[in-house]
Amino acid sequence: MKILVIEDEKVLADSLRNLLEGKGFEVEVAYDGESGAEYAMLGVYDLLILDVMMPNMNGYQVARQVRARRCTTPILMLTAKSELQDRIDGLNAGADYYLTKPFDSRELLACINALLRRQGSQVDELTFGNTSLDLASGMLICGEKSIRLTAREFDVMRFLLQAQGRILSKEVLLSRIWGYESNAVENHVEVYVGFLRKKLARIDSNIRIEAIRRLGYHLEVDKT
Repeated sequence: MKILVIEDEKVLADSLRNLLEGKGFEVEVAYDGESGAEYAMLGVYDLLILDVMMPNMNGYQVARQVRARRCTTPILMLTAKSELQDRIDGLNAGADYYLTKPFDSRELLACINALLRRQGSQVDELTFGNTSLDLASGMLICGEKSIRLTAREFDVMRFLLQAQGRILSKEVLLSRIWGYESNAVENHVEVYVGFLRKKLARIDSNIRIEAIRRLGYHLEVDKT
């Protein structure tokens, strides 16, 4: 299970990450609302933990933007604002649950588990056009044909499929797949996109990885 924490108080954000990683979750942190919204809309997370009181873009704005883009990932809001109207505003903005600070870590974990249970069984396949990616086996499948992806190819393909046609920049792919501290450069993304294009062609897929100059990549269905 993958959780995104959006919290501008670095000490709290890092302590949440340590707590959740200790419980077996995969956790990523964004320290401001703008980058948090960008990450959230990749659609790769099982849960968003969202602070409300942040500069520039507050939690209500982040939740509204995420929901406007039809991202259905559960949102757990964390905030010191505890008035009834604050909770109403949070829920109306798109939050699924509203937890006030200070909170007990046991209550936080109970809320997280409750929200994740509502999701039901996890998605085990991503589909676009006539092609699917089996998340368990790492196989790219089109009709009767299939081909296995390497670990890095799998990560790139998964992000593109989860974006469902939205453009992903090379910078986003680099940070999400190779990590912020990696020495990888944009050419690494280009190389793996090239590998994937060849494998898609080998299984007669009707989806293409299109490059948009200065913006990034997205998937298109070939209608010909």
